[in-house]
Amino acid sequence: MYKFLEKIDHFCNYSNSWNILREAQTDDKYGFYPDKRPIEALIRNAIINLDKPAGPTSHEVAYWVKKMFNLNKVGHGGTLEHV
Repeated sequence: MYKFLEKIDHFCNYSNSWNILREAQTDDKYGFYPDKRPIEALIRNAIINLDKPAGPTSHEVAYWVKKMFNLNKVGHGGTLEHV
């Protein structure tokens, strides 16, 4: 079994056995295993949990993140204002 799954199972105290019908046949040119993703791929496909300070708007903060990481698309979701 893939070592990444074993690490997750151990961390979560999961003790049931896995029934693996066959090992996956894949090619690295189509993506990355979760624990082997380069930082560039993580940044480009990430969700950033940000505690936005009072003052700047959500749109401004999204724009700053877009510029800091040189990204094409950035958005925000949820409630970002503290009452």
